Amino acid sequence: MSKQATQVPRRRFLQNAVSAAGAAALAPMIIPSSALGRDGAVAPSERIVVGGIGIGRRGGYDLGCFLQQPDVQFVAVADIKKKRQGEVKKIIDDNYGNGDCVTYRDFRDVLGRSDIDAVLIATGPNWHATAAMTAAKAGKDMYCEKPVTKNISQSLILAETMRRTGRVFQAGTQRRNLPHFAFACELARTGKLGKLKKVYAHPAGMQAMMSGWLVPETEPAKDDVDWDMYLGPAAWRPFNKKLLDGFNFEKGGGFVGAFNGGGVLEWGSHCVDLCQWAVDDCLPPVEYNAPKDGELVARYENGTELIFREKGWIPLGSCPVRFEGEDGWVEAGDSGKMVLSSPELLAGRTVDEIGGYPATFHVRDFLDCVKTRRQPKGNADAACNAHIACHAANIALHLDRQVNYDNKTHTFINDVQANRLRSEALREPWRL
Repeated sequence: MSKQATQVPRRRFLQNAVSAAGAAALAPMIIPSSALGRDGAVAPSERIVVGGIGIGRRGGYDLGCFLQQPDVQFVAVADIKKKRQGEVKKIIDDNYGNGDCVTYRDFRDVLGRSDIDAVLIATGPNWHATAAMTAAKAGKDMYCEKPVTKNISQSLILAETMRRTGRVFQAGTQRRNLPHFAFACELARTGKLGKLKKVYAHPAGMQAMMSGWLVPETEPAKDDVDWDMYLGPAAWRPFNKKLLDGFNFEKGGGFVGAFNGGGVLEWGSHCVDLCQWAVDDCLPPVEYNAPKDGELVARYENGTELIFREKGWIPLGSCPVRFEGEDGWVEAGDSGKMVLSSPELLAGRTVDEIGGYPATFHVRDFLDCVKTRRQPKGNADAACNAHIACHAANIALHLDRQVNYDNKTHTFINDVQANRLRSEALREPWRL
């Protein structure tokens, strides 16, 4: 797909032209129909060549979505775990019926390949932003799992990097490509609910539990698990096997995952993202209050409230959102179903019910954008504004008081404590 990718076959063709001409005199030239794009196959020139970075549990699911696409050729994977390298290679090779997938320990070896157009980034959250920006500077498009940033500063730099480099970035917020969530957001965004008053997100955890050191364990051999590379830009700490599970490692601002009580980012990066879409992807809220009675209330500049709440949901599955306007409301969740204040809001339309938050449609959106160069649904600007809202809410949660955010200066107003939490130093030699 890229200029680099298309130039290589051409050079090889020219280099082999003489020998090929000689062989033609001795034997008929047989070209497989797949090479020409016949019989439903995609011609090599139209395929998107993809590499993987950190393909663990969630990444394995994403990989399956990529391998389903006929115009994808997955050729390489980098992982700090030797065992996982072999496991992923087998999945890819079995899919294509060959042994061509190349494995690496250092993700920069994947980025250094001129034949690769795009990468799937599914590392632990501590790596997402650094890997994505490194990929962009290497000229690669990327599908990046969430949360995509660890703090406000990273969010701003990531969005600016994607704008400056012109790379296609898709955050793994796949609910933007599911019909019932899209319809609910459309109702809010287009005024069908009347003036929008409140948007609700379910963070699935609002405890200020911070990550840190666990009991030191014997570090494995570097060839088996590269612990230093696993930590990457994160602050050093001794090896503990539990930390190799991404849910037990810091997600953002030092918080660990939602299931361990870590703030609002883990699920918030999904449901707040949908709330941001409902308010037409405007800038993040400017006021964040301390949690009270199971709710954390934030306010946009126009007065609309973004409410993080734990209880009071209609049973529509995980990651629910609710949008309330002066003339109506809608609530949706991962069951694929919606509940509307009035059936008239459907306006005779039928909305497909797709439960279980599959990523296939989101991956397809990304691949189409790699070809067309348009912005995907989960683009960097949209994702980073949603993440800033989550990071700011986590700061209010941690400080247990109101904080006020200025979207022009990207700072908290007259608040030294809050501003110290906007960023963190990266461990050498990593840079954004």
